[in-house]
Amino acid sequence: MPHSTVLDPAETAVLVVDMQEKLLPKILNAEALTRNAAFLLDATKLLDVHVLATEQYPKGLGPTVAEIAKRLPEKRAEKTGFSCARVEGLTDSLRKLDKFRVVLVGIETHVCVLNTALDLIAEDFWVYLPVDALGSRYAIDHDTALRRMESAGAVLTTAETTVFEWLKDAKHPRFKEASGLVQQRMKELA
Repeated sequence: MPHSTVLDPAETAVLVVDMQEKLLPKILNAEALTRNAAFLLDATKLLDVHVLATEQYPKGLGPTVAEIAKRLPEKRAEKTGFSCARVEGLTDSLRKLDKFRVVLVGIETHVCVLNTALDLIAEDFWVYLPVDALGSRYAIDHDTALRRMESAGAVLTTAETTVFEWLKDAKHPRFKEASGLVQQRMKELA
C-alpha cells in the first residue's frame, strides 16, 4: 500500500499561481522556476492531470508569461486576494472533480502560494510544493515560507519527483514520452 502522501494523477490538480510578466523577472532564479513549471505542465498533458491557474491583479501585473500561458487553459481566475483558495468556486470545483491533492506552482512563495497552501490545508486538501517551481524575490522569504507550509502539513517535493510519482512505473504507457521530457529538461540545464 502506498504512503498517504504519494501522488496519483487521478486525484491531483496543478494550480499555477500568478506567474505574470511584471513580477516574474524580479523573482530569484526565474528562468529555472519557469523551466521547471513548464516541464511539470508538459507532463500534466501527457498524464491527464487537471490544471488551473490564477493571475493576481493582471491590470497591474500583466498577464501570465507566454512560456507558461501556452501550457494553461484559456480561462485563468483573476484575483486581488492573496489566496487562490478564496477565488469563487475554485475549491468547490476541485471537490466536484475529486481532486483532493493540489500541486502549487508559481510565485510568490511567501505571499500567494503561502496563503493558498494554508487555506487549502484548512479545507482538508493535500498540498504539494515542488520547491524548484516556486519562487520569491528574496531567498529568506522563500525559505521561511516553505518551512512554515511544511510545518502546517504541506509536502515538499520537486517537479521531477512529482512526475515520477504520477508515472509510478517504467511500464506506464506514457513513460517513454515523460522520459523524453526529462531528457529535454536535462539538456536545457546543461
